[in-house]
Amino acid sequence: MSDESPANGPSSDDPTGDDPAGSGLEAEKLRRLQQVDDLRAAGQNPYPYRFDRTHTLGDIRAEWGELEPGTETEHAVSVAGRIMLKRDSGKLIFATIRDRTDEVQLFISKAVVGDDEFAAVKALDLGDWVGVDGTVMTTRKGELSVKPERVELLSKAVRPLPDKWHGLSDVDTRFRQRYADLIVNADARRNFEIRHETVASFRRTLATHGFIEVETPVLHPEVGGAHARPFTTHHNALDMPLYLRIAVELYLKRLIVGGMERVYEIARTFRNEGVSTRHNPEFTMMELYQAFGDWNDVMDITEELITTAARDALGTTELEIGGQQIELADPWPRKRMVDYASEGTGVDLHPSMPIDDIRKVAADHDVFVESYWGPGKIIEELFEKTAEADIVRPTFVTGHPVEISPLARVDRNDPHLTERFELFVDGRELANGYSELNDPVEQRARFEDEQAAKEAGNDEAGTVDEDYLRALEYGMPPTGGLGIGIDRVAMLLAGVDSIKEVILFPTLRPEVF
Repeated sequence: MSDESPANGPSSDDPTGDDPAGSGLEAEKLRRLQQVDDLRAAGQNPYPYRFDRTHTLGDIRAEWGELEPGTETEHAVSVAGRIMLKRDSGKLIFATIRDRTDEVQLFISKAVVGDDEFAAVKALDLGDWVGVDGTVMTTRKGELSVKPERVELLSKAVRPLPDKWHGLSDVDTRFRQRYADLIVNADARRNFEIRHETVASFRRTLATHGFIEVETPVLHPEVGGAHARPFTTHHNALDMPLYLRIAVELYLKRLIVGGMERVYEIARTFRNEGVSTRHNPEFTMMELYQAFGDWNDVMDITEELITTAARDALGTTELEIGGQQIELADPWPRKRMVDYASEGTGVDLHPSMPIDDIRKVAADHDVFVESYWGPGKIIEELFEKTAEADIVRPTFVTGHPVEISPLARVDRNDPHLTERFELFVDGRELANGYSELNDPVEQRARFEDEQAAKEAGNDEAGTVDEDYLRALEYGMPPTGGLGIGIDRVAMLLAGVDSIKEVILFPTLRPEVF
C-alpha cells in the first residue's frame, strides 16, 4: 500500500467492466482511445515492442525492504508493472505498480522527470503498464519506493479495470473474465500460486523416487482407463473415430511393459459429463505407475505427495478441513468400502450376497438401481449415499468390488474384492489407485464384461482394447498405479469449495454478447 489513501478509483462506475448502456464504459473507452491516437500523432508508440528490466518488484522488496524511512539510495533499477493506484499531489505523483511478484510505490517528482514527462504521467490511467528507470528510496513514512527518472508507457489499457475494492461481483463473470479477476483479486492470484507450487512439488517428489515424466496421446482409438463418457471426434485423413482421453492409464502401463519401470504423466483429461463445483469437463490428473510395487506402495506415495505439496505451497501440513484442524503428516486411516456401506445401512454387505437381497437394501435407502448392475456396483452406490459425505480427514477407502474395478487385481484374501483404494477428503475423491491387473486372460474377461455392460446401456463402460491386451501378453511385472486429481488437491490446499476457483478458464455456458 502506498503512503496515500486509495487512488483515483476505477475510471468506470461499472464494476464488471461491461456496461451495455454505454454511458460510463463507452465514454471512458473513447477517452482512452483518443489518448492512443494523440500519442501516435505525437510520434510516440503506445504499445512499444519491449522493455529491459533489471529487477522484478519482488527483487526490489527482497533487497531493499529493510531500508530506514527517509532513505535515498543511488541504486539504479529498471522495473515494470501495471498501475493499480495513483494520486496527484501537485508536484508529486504517487503511484503503485504491480508485477507478478509484488507491488512497489513510484515516487514521481516533477523536479526530477521534467514538465513534459510529469504531464505524461498525470495522463496515465489505472491499468496502464509502465516501465520505469529510477533509484530505490523510502519515503518519510517508510514506504519502499522507486524514484523515477523516466517513465515509459508500455501498454495503454483501453478498458478500465474493475473496481479494485469490490472486484467482479458476479461469480460467472469472474471465471469468464479470469484476466480481470486476476488483476483485482488477490485471493484468485493466491489460488493459482498454490496450484503451481503443488504441481512443481509433485514433480520434485517423483524425481526423488526415480519416476520419469512422459507424454502419451490425447486422441485415443479406444475408450479406457476409467468409467466415463468420452468426447468423440473424427480424423478425416484416416477416416476413423477418435476419443479425447478419459484417462492415461492404459498407455502408461504399456510403458511399464516396455521396461520403463517408473513413469508418470501430468495429463489434461476430458470427460463428457456434467459441470458442478467438483467437476469440469476438462481437468488435470497426475497418474503414475511403479513396477514391482502394489497398492500399499502407491498409498504411501500418495500421502507423501500431498503432504509435501502442502508443506511446499503453504509452509504447513496442518489444514482446516470441514471445520476441523487436520494434521496431514499423521498416518491416514484405511477402511474398506463394504464396511462403510454396511455401517451406513445397518446391514452386512458383500458382493457375494444374492442380488435380490442387496437390491432390497438399496430400495430401503432410496438408492436407484439400473437393471444391469450387479452387487458390487450397488454397494458403491450405497457407500456414496450413506458414507462418502461424512469422510472429512484424508482416508483411504479400500477393497472395491471387482465389478467396478476392471483394471485392478483381485484382493489376495477375498476374490470378490480388489486391491484398490480411493482417497477421500472432506467428502471428495482426490485419488484412485490399485495393484494393477497384469494377467492378460483375466483382463480380457474383464474387458468383455465391460463391453457387455456398454451394450446393455452403460455409456460409461469401456470396450475391449486389443492392443493393450497384446501388450499384457508380452508380460507386465507386478505394478502399483495411482491417479490424483490435481484440481481437487489444489482446492484442498487453497481452502476453496469450487473447482472453478483453481482452473484458470473453466468450462462455462456460452456468453451472450
